[in-house]
Formats: sequence, C-alpha cells, structure tokens
Amino acid sequence: MLQVAIRPSARYNEGAMSLAVIDNVTKRFGAEIVFSGASFRIESNERIGLVGPNGAGKSTLLNLLAGRYEPDEGQIAFTRGTRVGYLPQIPDFAPERSLREEMLTVFDDLRAIEAEMHEVAARMADPQAMGDPDAYQALLDRYAALQEQFEHQEGYTIETRAQQILDGLGFTREQQDLPATRLSGGQQTRAALGKLLLQSPDVLLLDEPTNHLDLAALEWLEDYLLEWRGAIVVVAHDRYFLDRIAQRIIEVDNHKVTQYPGNYSKYVELREERQILQARQYEAQQEHIARTEEFIRRYKAGQRAKEARGRQKLLDHLERIERPYHARELHFKMRVAFESGEIALSTLKLEVGYQPGQPLIRVPDLMVERGERIGLLGPNGSGKTTLLRTLVGELDPLAGQVIPGHNLKIGYYAQTHEGLNPNHLVIDEVRSGTMLSEEGARTFLGRFQFTKDDVFKPIGVLSGGERARVALAKLTLAGANCLVLDEPTNHLDLPARQFLESVLADYDGTILFVSHDRYFIDAVATRMWIVENGTLRDIPGNYTSYRKHIMAEAARTQAQAKASQRAAQAQAQRQRAAQAQVRTVAHVEAEVAAAEARVAELEAAINDVGLAADYQQLAQLAADYEAEKSRLEDLYAEWEALAS
Repeated sequence: MLQVAIRPSARYNEGAMSLAVIDNVTKRFGAEIVFSGASFRIESNERIGLVGPNGAGKSTLLNLLAGRYEPDEGQIAFTRGTRVGYLPQIPDFAPERSLREEMLTVFDDLRAIEAEMHEVAARMADPQAMGDPDAYQALLDRYAALQEQFEHQEGYTIETRAQQILDGLGFTREQQDLPATRLSGGQQTRAALGKLLLQSPDVLLLDEPTNHLDLAALEWLEDYLLEWRGAIVVVAHDRYFLDRIAQRIIEVDNHKVTQYPGNYSKYVELREERQILQARQYEAQQEHIARTEEFIRRYKAGQRAKEARGRQKLLDHLERIERPYHARELHFKMRVAFESGEIALSTLKLEVGYQPGQPLIRVPDLMVERGERIGLLGPNGSGKTTLLRTLVGELDPLAGQVIPGHNLKIGYYAQTHEGLNPNHLVIDEVRSGTMLSEEGARTFLGRFQFTKDDVFKPIGVLSGGERARVALAKLTLAGANCLVLDEPTNHLDLPARQFLESVLADYDGTILFVSHDRYFIDAVATRMWIVENGTLRDIPGNYTSYRKHIMAEAARTQAQAKASQRAAQAQAQRQRAAQAQVRTVAHVEAEVAAAEARVAELEAAINDVGLAADYQQLAQLAADYEAEKSRLEDLYAEWEALAS
C-alpha cells in the first residue's frame, strides 16, 4: 500500500547529516534467514540503488525501511520527524475517485485549510460580524494565519503540481478523469508513483518504479528523480536507470548486504575485482592450511611435536576466508535448426490493428535481412505487440501483407506468456512437442535454474520470473531461425538479463524484439523501428544511435527555428526601416511644400515692398528669401536621396 509515514527516533543523533542508520539488522521468515548483519546509512539527498537476484531480499529490506516489517535483530533509526514514502509493486486506490482526485488526496490537509479560509471569509462578510470590532478582528487574524500557512505550503499550486506529475507520467486528460481502478496495471503503478512524488517525503523508497513505463515516462522519471531534493532508495532491474540515478549501490545476495560506491557500471567493475581478490585470498589461505595440516600430521608425535602443537593453535584461531560464492545462473544457448533465406521477412502496404479502417500502425514497406537484430520502440498502447502478433501470424493484417522468407521458422516469446498452459507441470510443459525424456527434461531445466522438485510445480503457481524462464526454455528447444520477443527482460533479474544478452549475441538467426530496457537494446539491436503517431520509422543502429539521431534532429529543428526567428526579425527590421523611410519621405515632402509656400510668400512680399520703395524692409525680405530658397534646394536633394 502506498504510504508516507513519519519515522521518529529518540536514539539517533539529529546533528548528523544521515537521515537513517541501519545497524546490524537481521531478518528471518520462520527458520530461513533472508539476510544478516546489514549495516549502512542513508544520507540526505543521496540516491541508492538496491540490486540482487530475485528472491534475495531487496523488497524485504525496503519493507523494513518503510516500517512495514520489524528487524529480528539490530535496529533501524531515522532522525526525528523524517517523512518516509514507500511505493510498493502493487498499488491500492479507492474505486470511487478519478485519477486526478486520487492525486489531490495528497493535499487533503491543504484543502481543509482552504475550506476553512472560505468559511472565515464568508463570516467576515456577515454584517453582524462587521458590527463587532473585536470579533471581526479575530476573524481577520484567523484568515491571515490560514492564508500564511496555505501560501507557505504552496497551496495555490496544488492543482498545477498534480497536473505536471500526471502529464509527465504520460496520462492523457481523458485518463485523468477516469476512476484510477479502471486503469491498467502499469498505469496504476505510474499513478501510485505520481501520488508518492507529490507528497515530497524526505526518503523515497521505490520498489521497481520502472516496471511498465515506456521510454518517454522512464526518461521523465529519471530527470525528475535527478532533481529530487530528498534521499532515494530504489529497487530496479533497469541498468540504464541505475547508471543515471544511483550514487551508491547496495547489493542483497547470499544473505548479505554489501555496499559499493558509484553507479551500476562501477558496481559491476568493483564487484568483479572484489570476487577475484577474494578467490585469490581464499586459494592462498587454503594452500597455507593444507601445508600447515600436513606439517602437523607429519610431526605431531616426533621431535617437532611442540612446534606442531603451536601451529595447530594458530590454525585453530585462524580467521577463515569464506569460499567465494557463485549464485546459480542460467546456462543455455539458442540454436538455429536450419537457415532462413537471405530475406527473412518483408511487408507490403501493411496496416495492423483491430478495427477496420482504424489501423494502429501503418507500416512502410520493409525488408528484414537474415541475421538482423531489430529493436521495436514506441509508447505504451501504440501497437507494438499488435505488430508482432501480426508478423508471427497470430493476427490478420487490416490491409497489406506480411511475406515470410524462404525456410523461415519463427519462435515467439509473448509478453504475458499466454503460450504456457497454467495447468501443466513445468516438466510437462517443456516436454510437450519434444522427444525429451523425463531425465533429459530435468537436466535441461537445470540450465534454467529449475532443480529438484521445482520441475513439478504447476505453471499457474510460478512467479513472473519463473514463467519467463519456462518460456525461454521452450523457445530454446524450438530451433527457430527468427526470434520474435515481446519484452523478454520483464521479470528477469539483472544477472539473467545479462546472460540473455550474451545468448542472443551468439545466436545465428534473426531477432525482432520489443523492450524498454535500454541497456538490453544497446547490447542486442543493430536496427531500430520506432512507432510514432501511428507510423513506423526505420533507423539504423541501437538505442544510443537512435538517441543521437533524435538529438541531431532536435538540434536541426532548433537551428531551423532560430534561423527562421532571425529571418523574421530581419524582415521585421526591414519593414520597420521601410516604414521609417516612408515616414521620412512624407515628412520631407511636407517640409518641401511648406518651404515652397514660404518662398512664394516672400516673393509676393518683396514685390509689395518694392512698390512702396521701403529699401530697408526689402533688404531683410531678400535675405530671408535667399535663405529659404537655399533650404528648399537642400530639401529637394534630401527628397531625391530618400526616394531613390
């Protein structure tokens, strides 16, 4: 259940920068130890990635930090008043509330303050209250206090903040008006994440927040968490996500909790170095123990018996280095029974979907060559799975054709594993359609981490990760020369994902796959199909190449926009200059007309004065006339220059 809890602790020194101290914690379920001796701190503003195989105890550790479980030994201490927010894998919403209303329940306290503000304002407007100065002043003071509290907690922005979160997580306005319980499982996970982010806890505990997110939502979440001001502890199987987000990795494996500085890639490097060093130290110590035991055996009854007893005492007190631990791993290969033709698959005027005349995707004519590895990307709901099902023949095209190449044999891995019979036992499901004996099937299933009685579990009771391994086992036996994989990394832990990458790297056939695991896409893809607005774009390279491509496109678009803006500004400047020029010509023409009138006026005046023989006045008029004539000549010259 989604929660934000206040975690007080009287024992923890609040002067420290750490928000929490986890001290020598052990957790058991019955007689089984999940992990023991776990000790670490959570610093303010720190981002921690929790990694480890499925079932190792990562979610258990999160539940301990969230206060949902209690440690069997040791203690977990938070600074007093620390707000801890926890996102589980399965959210819980009220059926009567829309998604938007569900988000706004985070602000119930603020909305109560707002309601009281309205109530106080209404009482202030009552003439009776206005007639009592003391009562009216009390109302004014109360309203001011409420308003200050409301503004301090950014109450006027709650709807904007909720809208930004919902938009960022990819919810349409129509979806925001739907009851939250009517959303898909992936959408509910995103909604629960959004609700938690709105609560702004000091420590954010996230259990697989990247599940069911498409790439746009993943990138938005990464950017949001990078700006997050609190601490984050996150369980994730997305290595790209962990590389961007994590500053420290905590590994839960083999009943131990181990810390590594840096992001996921640094953790892989340091873990390998640590394992190599431990193996060398273990081997050196074993050689030392063997030599010492041989000395003791040879001389315990002879002249050097005293020395042998001394060595035995030293050996008894020797701190033994643990044998290096090697987790059970997948161990299989994908083999091609026979090659397909050079062109494995092609399409002609293909449209896919469920409603005639309303295709989800219009596919340009495509040609897939043998050995290509194509990653199919697009938003959730854009039709990627529909396209795969059409290509493998499970759905008929709305229009056009899918043209299989010569000798094409497709192996299809469905995202929801609907090809598995829930009533079959694991061993029977794998043997169906094959010549495997029971013993051969058991040996084969051991490569997929099914041992002993695991092979007799019904498919219907398996976890998501176990069903994924059964589906991979069946795919391995198919001998297909074209693998069509719909989210093959879902439910697989990090070691399994890495192993699958290596298997596909050695595969000789053609691969077409959907995945949101960017690390996986980079490792496998040589070509990308991008679903955008109902069409499909074909781009060479892997995810990194695609990112560079769209960044280059964005840069070109931005450069074109800037160039257009500069051109528009230049045009506007030219228009302003032209307008200024027109105004100046008109102004000069007006001055010319005025000057010509003045010259005519002076000529008439000179004639009048001449008749009257007033020489002194005539001299002044003549001087004015010459000056005005000169000015008129200048105006003529200026007008000609501007007009040209």
